[in-house]
Amino acid sequence: MQTPAARFGTRDAHWRTWQWQLRHALTTAEELERIVPLTAAERRGLALAAERGLRVAVTPYYAALADPAHPSCPVRRQAIPTDAEFEPAPGDLRDPLGEDGRRPARAIVHRYPDRALLLATDRCAVYCRHCTRRRVTLTGDGALSREDLARAIEYLRAAPAIRDVIVSGGDPLVLDDDRLDELLAALRTVPHVKVLRLATRAPVVLPMRIDARLAARLRRHAPLFVVTHFNHPKECTDEARAACEALVDAGVPVENQTVLLRGVNSSARLLRDLFETLLEWRVRPYYLHQGDLAEGTGHFRTPVEAGVGILEELRGTTSGLAIPHLAVDLPGGGGKVTLQPEYRLPTPAGGGAWFRNRRGERYLYPDPPGRDCTCPYEQVYYGTSGAAGGRGGKGAT
Repeated sequence: MQTPAARFGTRDAHWRTWQWQLRHALTTAEELERIVPLTAAERRGLALAAERGLRVAVTPYYAALADPAHPSCPVRRQAIPTDAEFEPAPGDLRDPLGEDGRRPARAIVHRYPDRALLLATDRCAVYCRHCTRRRVTLTGDGALSREDLARAIEYLRAAPAIRDVIVSGGDPLVLDDDRLDELLAALRTVPHVKVLRLATRAPVVLPMRIDARLAARLRRHAPLFVVTHFNHPKECTDEARAACEALVDAGVPVENQTVLLRGVNSSARLLRDLFETLLEWRVRPYYLHQGDLAEGTGHFRTPVEAGVGILEELRGTTSGLAIPHLAVDLPGGGGKVTLQPEYRLPTPAGGGAWFRNRRGERYLYPDPPGRDCTCPYEQVYYGTSGAAGGRGGKGAT
């Protein structure tokens, strides 16, 4: 049987090199046609993307996962545009999360008091057709320069409430090791930034990018979490597993964010398979995202009740560790809210709380004898001013 490398006319040694994968990404209808027979909708989508200057790129590795016999293949749906991408949908927004109005520096988005987003690049290994930041990634917003980085660090230094920085883009792992290390080291010079998160789809679309050397470099910037983006069990290959385990084995925790995509993964069976597989790899399913209202993604979005129904099916049929939060990022920058099935029933007249389980059976949780929830030692622990005194309590440093 022909290996993926041979199918693309190269040697295995080249195939396993992430730089080769990026250089040979498939970007045109002619290149993609060699891998899958394109449908009329895919051809129109690729033509419209070229006409409107929207990026298309698919690494040979990810393209090799595509099913040539089925246009509904989740790899094809996520990587190859169709004409549906250019049909307006109700609620479409160019900037669905209201990020552009919250950019005090070109490389910084600051929406929450305690956390900030650093946009490291506008480039990706694969340009996902459901991307919420498509105004940046698909059109090109410019790579982060050293001057942009300096201004971002300057802003972070002047904002002591920020303790958590998410490095995203684009995909930071399209940067080479030295550039990435320089960026993370600069963030580590800000004393009040305690936690770093690196958002990347490399384990899914470019797993050869992650090896023991890179994992060791990332570990030096701990506490650092890698947040990746598996959407379908078809993406859970041996190579993807090796990439995730290289990180975890090096002491870099990995969490996953899945986007709920209509007709791609909008099935409890598919998502249970995905989440249980990730858990076996020691990757924690973190968020299941309701699709954002980004222009060009209406054909992917599901009704909100679809996601709630999927969680209802998962609850009680798989480990709680395998069930992520269902999150809706509110349009215009309202922030994330999480949803779950409603298990609490109307409060009875006699007090307590009634609940139902997943089978619809009713249970009463009675009120306790006492209702005062004050913690008497709290002021001792934090000190009389209310400021945190550290784990050693009042007077600790």
